[in-house]
Amino acid sequence: MVSSVTAPSSTAAAIPERSRGLIAALVVFAAMACAVLLVWMLSNTRQDPYTKATLALEGSVQHGGQMFRINCAGCHGIAGQGLVGPSLKGVSERRKDMQIIHQVVSGETPPMPRFEIEPQNMADLLAYLKTLS
Repeated sequence: MVSSVTAPSSTAAAIPERSRGLIAALVVFAAMACAVLLVWMLSNTRQDPYTKATLALEGSVQHGGQMFRINCAGCHGIAGQGLVGPSLKGVSERRKDMQIIHQVVSGETPPMPRFEIEPQNMADLLAYLKTLS
């Protein structure tokens, strides 16, 4: 009597391999979903009437510098180099104007307070921040 010898079933090895493929696909999908959500959030940062009005104005670097020294230098340094608050050197290269506006007026990132600032003054401050490099 000859008994047939069969090779070990490849099903046992295939299940973990299939699971790994499924896990990899889920990880890729989750990463892509996070990236899409992040891009959407950054592109839709508050385009409210205040932001639109501010972005439509031409800012004065001189007046923006005065406002910075009065309201911002205590935390961000007289030259924007950072003290208690982060450095603002090159902030205009790292953030869009509408993101900077939101940061200033929202108060969403303590310890930075919420500022109520007229659109022209905000435009002036933006103009000054663009000079910090």
